[in-house]
Amino acid sequence: MQKQLLAVGLALVLGGGYTISAFAQAKPDALVRQRQAVMTLHAKYFGQLGLMNAGKLPYNAEVVARNAGFLDALSQMPWDGFTADTKGEKSRALPEIYGNPSGFKAAQDSYRAAVVKLVAASKGGGEAAVKAAITEVNSNGCGSCHKNFRSQ
Repeated sequence: MQKQLLAVGLALVLGGGYTISAFAQAKPDALVRQRQAVMTLHAKYFGQLGLMNAGKLPYNAEVVARNAGFLDALSQMPWDGFTADTKGEKSRALPEIYGNPSGFKAAQDSYRAAVVKLVAASKGGGEAAVKAAITEVNSNGCGSCHKNFRSQ
């Protein structure tokens, strides 16, 4: 019985190691698809907030809190998909991402900071604070990348 458990444990450890190295060696086109998937989800959850901010959807604090939580996770996900080997892949990423990595990192940080403020506002900041945070995510968060690092 112990030999069987040892064999199963060893198989899991070895299999887990293989899985980790497989993810570490993701193909460039897979990285692009993954980061685009994150951005698609971002658009889904931020879109509702933008509509609330514009008065096109009624303000709903529960939806704001839920979507802000999703955006908090999403705002941390796409960045490892912007590797040098993805430069030639079909996407809307501009070459400036790879030529100006510090500027791209600053844009990421700006987006992340704006989302953190949105999360904080969604936890009892009130509608005005939430709407100000939504505006900041849109202009200083999304806009900081889209203006300089993404083709329209």
